[in-house]
Amino acid sequence: MVDSGVALAATVVVVVATAAVGIVAGRRGIATVEDFISARNTVERGSLTATIVASSMGAWILFSPAEAGAAFGGISAVVGYAVGSAVPLAVYAFLGPRIRRLIPAGHSLTEYAYVRYGPTMYAFVLVISVAYMFAFLAAEMTGIARGLQVVAGVPLWQTALTIGLAVACYTAYGGLKASVLTDAVQTLVILPLLAVGFGAALLSLGGARAIHAEVVATDPTLLDPGFAGGVEFGIYVVVAILAAEMLNQAWWQRIYAAADSGTLRRSFLVAAVAVVPMVFLAGLFGLVARGRGVGTDQASEAFFVVVGDAFADPIVLAVVVLAVLLVTSSADTLFNAIASVVTADLPRLVAIEGRALTLAARVLTVVVALASTFVAAQGYSVLAVFFVADLLATATFVPLLAGLYSRRLTGGGALVAGVGGLLVGGALFPLTPPTLQVLPLPATFFNAFIGAATVSLALTLLAALVSGARFDLGRLDREIARLDDPTANADGGRLRSDGGSTATAPADGDEEGERC
Repeated sequence: MVDSGVALAATVVVVVATAAVGIVAGRRGIATVEDFISARNTVERGSLTATIVASSMGAWILFSPAEAGAAFGGISAVVGYAVGSAVPLAVYAFLGPRIRRLIPAGHSLTEYAYVRYGPTMYAFVLVISVAYMFAFLAAEMTGIARGLQVVAGVPLWQTALTIGLAVACYTAYGGLKASVLTDAVQTLVILPLLAVGFGAALLSLGGARAIHAEVVATDPTLLDPGFAGGVEFGIYVVVAILAAEMLNQAWWQRIYAAADSGTLRRSFLVAAVAVVPMVFLAGLFGLVARGRGVGTDQASEAFFVVVGDAFADPIVLAVVVLAVLLVTSSADTLFNAIASVVTADLPRLVAIEGRALTLAARVLTVVVALASTFVAAQGYSVLAVFFVADLLATATFVPLLAGLYSRRLTGGGALVAGVGGLLVGGALFPLTPPTLQVLPLPATFFNAFIGAATVSLALTLLAALVSGARFDLGRLDREIARLDDPTANADGGRLRSDGGSTATAPADGDEEGERC
């Protein structure tokens, strides 16, 4: 086992170096709150692709895919996790340009929900979105804290506090620009470390044939692609990840940060392809761990258990560096994303603007960091935390996004669809108290996620069919303005005093949404 002091020192060095890069980014120009939370139209293809990859590849890839393979269904579960991680990015490649066309001056999914559906659905989406992102963040911090505890005996709170405070410092200072720049640097380090680490592990453990023999001897179903449990897991994890990422404000921020729609589309598609092999290789560590005698009760630490057994201390330290880089790349993204949601909504609730709004965004970033650090110190199961967050999103994403295409869906209809899906999914969720599992179906993750998505979709379609409403999608452009100039839209146009806009006809592709 690596000395705990050495491991903690390596962690400090990595986060301090990352913080220095983030602070440099902040010094390049955070003149307004717009710069802080959106970096609108400033990020080119290479940087955008790097920040998407780095933000996708948090420390969770060292825990959740391996835990899925070890405890939930073997190779099929790992494949499902890899595909599920790529699908949302591919969807955003086509959804993102539409969001930019309809809401050119936007910042967050919650302000869209407010204008499109009204205050009640807005409040529902706000709670669900922030809860999901906070759970994601807490799972990330929990994962790295437990990893260092396994390989070096570092107490959970020390790891969580060290990383949380350092990331909060540079994110609170530099905002989204700091996150994007540090992600680009981290990607250049993370990808080689992942490749070398996986290759070294394979050689150290005797090669692919020896590993295969160990896994088969332990449980041959782990390598059976047709194993029912694994296929079932693969199906519902795709649904769960897709739903969750649709409510992830981090991606909405990057939609607006992209230099243009072409850059956005290409970057998300490239990132979607890149994450598949990375998640798949990480998930294989769960199968290796089972083959080496690690029980399902240690599944969430499978990656670090294998690394600790297979490598000498210097290599383990390199893995610690990799894990810390992974968690900082996603933690800064989520710190800023949660703060940006609240910041974009503050002017609606209180009279605040300019420097005061930027300060509020920075304070909120620190508050989020401290709260997630506290949760991480509790040591919950990483995958369990993710599943709770994913269920919330699964019931909500269909009615939320349907409003970008359908003019007939009302706020009331969307709310009924979201709440209905959540009630059904919650009643079928294995982690729900037995007294609330009231439906005549077994409480399984598959039934919970598929049930929530199906009910939500059905109620959304029904609500749109019976509605006589006709929402003007042009209101999204007219009523959502830049935070540094509430009278201007993203193209520099001015809102008229009567609530109209100097903007011209809808962009290409909007007529289809108007007819729905």
